[in-house]
Amino acid sequence: MKLLVLLLLPCLSLSEVVKGFGECRKFFLKNKPPEFTPQWVTTVQEICQCIRDNNKQPHNLYATLYNTDWRIPIYSAYKFKKSIDVGRCDPWYIEPQLELDDAKAEACMACKQGGKDLDYQAMNSDYIGSDQFGIGYHKGHLYPVKHTDNRLSMEATSTLTNAAPQDKRFNQGKWRVHEGKVIEDLKACDRNVEAYVVTGVVPVDKNLPKLKDRVTVSKYYWRAFCCLLKNSKKRYIGQGYFGPNQTYEVETLSITALQTRLAEDYGVNKIVIFPGLSAPPPQPPTPPPNHKIPQEVEDPSTDDDCN
Repeated sequence: MKLLVLLLLPCLSLSEVVKGFGECRKFFLKNKPPEFTPQWVTTVQEICQCIRDNNKQPHNLYATLYNTDWRIPIYSAYKFKKSIDVGRCDPWYIEPQLELDDAKAEACMACKQGGKDLDYQAMNSDYIGSDQFGIGYHKGHLYPVKHTDNRLSMEATSTLTNAAPQDKRFNQGKWRVHEGKVIEDLKACDRNVEAYVVTGVVPVDKNLPKLKDRVTVSKYYWRAFCCLLKNSKKRYIGQGYFGPNQTYEVETLSITALQTRLAEDYGVNKIVIFPGLSAPPPQPPTPPPNHKIPQEVEDPSTDDDCN
């Protein structure tokens, strides 16, 4: 299996490994993944995320650009339809084909077998004792459980290629609230058409720090969505978010402002999150006074095998 060596930006998750995103290009607006002009020399893998159902049939559910040097995703892209509480479990799969240069290797996510360390992706053990920097880190989902509407999609988010180290206080608090707020913001979209969402991370520094000297810690998470405005004639809208900011909050901003910030922090010339459009989409209209703001709640996640 060949990995892609790029002068770098975005990436994410678990699934079928193909030459390019393959069938998972459908998870990008107009089948076009984010564009950027990278500078950091690093190795990434485009992943078409796949999980098998009880009949062993594969299902492609989202796309990820994964950095095998940093062992974290750069971004994950998915379509948002609706949010349904389908329960939760966290089996934390790995991607066999990232490790094996073998066409016969399992093409979809699977449980890690044996005690051997993985060379090109993170492991559960990397997060054990993650308070080494004075902060405990959770495995932060890029494609979150809260944005799924069926059990297969829920389970498919729980792959170590769809997660990066996230301060556990931020993960359980402000970012979790943000995931619910995005659902509210998406109510401005045409319900008959799916919304496109991209979520990524920006490392603290390409040289600092790493969990167990293996997994790069992120400076902040970011998210952007684009969709057709409700009751409009093919008018696109979009919203950007990043956090934590300097006050440890999730900040809402335009797609243009988010792209500028990402380009500055990655040290690149330009980033276009939704290149399928001729210009960045404008922000949604101001929400009505009864716009619901989700409250912080305890995360019910588990690390069981989901049987």
